[in-house]
Amino acid sequence: MKILRMLVLLLLVVGLSGCGYNAMQRQDEAVKAAWSEVLNQYQRRADLVPNLVNTVKGYAQHEEKVFVEVTNARAKVGSLQVDANTLNDAKKLQQFQAAQGELGNALSRLMAVSENYPQLKADGLFQNLQAQLEGTENRVTVARNRYVQAVQAYNSMIRTFPNNLTAKIFGYKIKPNFSVDNEKAISTAPVVDFGTGTPAPAASVH
Repeated sequence: MKILRMLVLLLLVVGLSGCGYNAMQRQDEAVKAAWSEVLNQYQRRADLVPNLVNTVKGYAQHEEKVFVEVTNARAKVGSLQVDANTLNDAKKLQQFQAAQGELGNALSRLMAVSENYPQLKADGLFQNLQAQLEGTENRVTVARNRYVQAVQAYNSMIRTFPNNLTAKIFGYKIKPNFSVDNEKAISTAPVVDFGTGTPAPAASVH
């Protein structure tokens, strides 16, 4: 009986590996890792906001509307409860994306305002914050692109035969993905132009 149980267990292990179970596990972990990096880069951007606002305020105190927009957008991002369950909830992911897009747009308006103040543009701290923001926006785009690709690979795997049968048995489901205004938005780094006074396109800073 002991030998029989070992044979059954061995056949079960071989069967699971052959029907894609192990690969699904790896793909699922890859999606989670990619999502963690997305959150990390968005948090990096949110952390820049207070210093940006305070620095611009020092030169443009009467631009209160823009400061309020940025502050409120950041607060909205911070109020969202984002966890592992967000990966499987299309509505929550959409809310998260919308909030991040709102913050991106508000930051673009803040940068446009800064163009009207030559002394601000020459300020060393502001220049440093500009460089950090630009680098962060690039990192956000890269992280989002990797997440999109990880989800696409996972979804493709669990939809193909015979993996779809294994996925159904073990409860693996299609994961929602970021939506984009155009295909270039998930593969092209954003242009954060601090020299023209023109806000970056909204789709490129989400």
